[in-house]
Amino acid sequence: MENGSVVTSFILMAYTELEDHRYVYFTGFLLLFILMVLINIILIIVIYIEAGLHEPMYFLLCSLALNGIYATISLLPSVLVNLMSHTYEISLTACLLQIFCIHTCVSVEFTILAVMGYDRYVAICHPLHYHQLMSHRKVCTLMALSWIYPCTIFGLYFILTVQRTFCGRIIEKAYCVNFELVKLSCFETSIQSKVGFAVTIFVIVPQLLMILFSYAQILRICMYASKESQAKALQTCTPHILAVINNAVGILFEIMQTRFNVSHIPNKALLFMSLYFIIIPPLFNPVIYGISIQAIRVQIFKRFTGKKNKLIM
Repeated sequence: MENGSVVTSFILMAYTELEDHRYVYFTGFLLLFILMVLINIILIIVIYIEAGLHEPMYFLLCSLALNGIYATISLLPSVLVNLMSHTYEISLTACLLQIFCIHTCVSVEFTILAVMGYDRYVAICHPLHYHQLMSHRKVCTLMALSWIYPCTIFGLYFILTVQRTFCGRIIEKAYCVNFELVKLSCFETSIQSKVGFAVTIFVIVPQLLMILFSYAQILRICMYASKESQAKALQTCTPHILAVINNAVGILFEIMQTRFNVSHIPNKALLFMSLYFIIIPPLFNPVIYGISIQAIRVQIFKRFTGKKNKLIM
């Protein structure tokens, strides 16, 4: 085993599965990268320039789209570089940076979704007091906390990883994650594993409780509402529910790979599972909201149609 002081880089073994068609995968991931950044930027721009969309829900959606760009930039450029590499090597510094970015973007997304769930609860259960309960100042505070809270919690835990030395170099994934890196440590990791489990609880359970509370209250109100009101509530909540499910599936895939024996699952399926929570939510969240919410859909079509007409004239 190598001395911990000399291990300054790691090998990402998942890319060996993609060697035979590396150029095809490179093209696919490059197109994904461009598409993911583009659709999130379009969503942010449309909400920013359209005064009618300057409402709490749309500000929170902007924050979600911004996190989608953060997630995309955190991983896909590295994937593209590694696909063209023959060593699949990543430096310790780059690995640590990737870990922090990936873990925080996932935590931030779940926190934003929890705040959006609370927003839907206020809009449906307390419509007359909505603008009072979701004032501009409160929305800005909630948006800031959606980033500060998960980044701080994980950052404090991440200090333990940064201080470690490593004796192994092989990471069986397409990118660095904290659990896989800690396993390569030269020293005992049981205490850090327990601390990591506690951190996971702190960045998942409060948000999950907020989402469950919000929808429990929404269901309670809808039980006694008219069918028209129920349909309106369902239409309002559907994009958020889909986004939460999308995010939960990605987290579940990651937990399965890090905490359970998945050796019976084909390697390419494992690769898809590991990339799911970084690629699918940032790709589909703006699409889900852009298609489902008429106010956004109308503005997007309006602006693109307007540009087209100007070109024709």
